[in-house]
Amino acid sequence: MPYRRLPNTDSARLKAMKSALNKGLELPPYKMSYSPKISVRLRQFLPLFEHTIQLQRQSIASQSRKSKEYNEAIRKARMYLTHFIRVMNMAVLRGDLPEEARAYFGLATNESVVPSLNTENELVSWGKRIIEGEEFRIKKGGSPITNPTIAVVKVRFENFLETYNHHKNLIKKTLDYAERTNDMRKEADDIILQIWNEVEEKHDILPEDIRKKESEEYGLVYFYRKNELKNIGSPETPSPVLQ
Repeated sequence: MPYRRLPNTDSARLKAMKSALNKGLELPPYKMSYSPKISVRLRQFLPLFEHTIQLQRQSIASQSRKSKEYNEAIRKARMYLTHFIRVMNMAVLRGDLPEEARAYFGLATNESVVPSLNTENELVSWGKRIIEGEEFRIKKGGSPITNPTIAVVKVRFENFLETYNHHKNLIKKTLDYAERTNDMRKEADDIILQIWNEVEEKHDILPEDIRKKESEEYGLVYFYRKNELKNIGSPETPSPVLQ
């Protein structure tokens, strides 16, 4: 006797439930092989589960599409901030600016290093310090640093902030959908298991070949073991696990 295998992917879960639902729609209630109670539960749950999966997939796709734009915004912001700090340090080295000018940017006055801008958090933190520091320094009567000016740096930084916040929102939305889908999988598996148990119980009196065929119409998936395949003289086929 072949054994059944419950679905283990969302696509397979949807297919199993849709098969059971469609089969139920073809028949009057008294001829269905699963109970009206589980039928109501299936009809209520399936659209919600499918919609949640679609939202999760759309969110993942949107995140993927936006990743190139996001990475470019990071690259530009990092490059302009780095260039600005280097130009400032060169001005100090030439004597155009005093060493104390570095303090406006939260930098050590006796060091000409560029701070780490490798992570998004570092980029956000240092970007705000550099922009606010230069604007304050100019208000105090200092000559503006040029090539790049702080106005140009600010444009690149604000573009990064916009994409950064959007990227964070996309990640949060994707995680929320993933968590919701994961919670719903438990109910999906419970519904499928109950339907399959009821269908098999209903078909229990039928001959094996007919029982298998009738049950498969409700979405049940069966597999033959290797020794059973040899006995029936059929080549073993790949496991039709749905992706």
